[in-house]
Amino acid sequence: MFGKKKRLEAVNDGSAPVNKIKNNNQELSMKRSKEKISKPVETIDTLIGSGSVLQGDLEFTGGLRVDGHIRGHVSAHDNNNGTLVLSETGVIEGDINVPHVVVNGTVKGNIASKGHVELQANAKIEGDIHYKAVEMELGAVLNGSLVSDSAAPVYDAANSAPAANEEPKKKKLESLS
Repeated sequence: MFGKKKRLEAVNDGSAPVNKIKNNNQELSMKRSKEKISKPVETIDTLIGSGSVLQGDLEFTGGLRVDGHIRGHVSAHDNNNGTLVLSETGVIEGDINVPHVVVNGTVKGNIASKGHVELQANAKIEGDIHYKAVEMELGAVLNGSLVSDSAAPVYDAANSAPAANEEPKKKKLESLS
């Protein structure tokens, strides 16, 4: 225990995603996840202005900024490259399935992201967030669960229920009195 010190040395064999360490003739390897988080889209292609109310499901490509009100599910057509920005005046009543989400408004529904979710100071979420990476500023309010998923769930826009590979939503317990 206090006698011989073990010597650790890094091995560089040219493979970037795997780090190997030699520990007295034993080789230990630590594998990193090969899945990389895609970069968010930096342009806004679609704008739903303040005062606008959209009823129905919305599927978009590129970047979407919502300053108005959406009653329906919002999803990105490209599951690796869409970005949703919900401003302070924006409201979405429905599930969101977008790789990159920035929320500074109100969401009444679940968020599923294969990339990055950012909850800014004025964000108010009533629902669960399934994410690969999350950032939350002081002042953001979440009434739901944060679930770290390497494979975030996909919500079916046709139904308000999660897709077949999802667990059903938990029912709230009712008072016996």
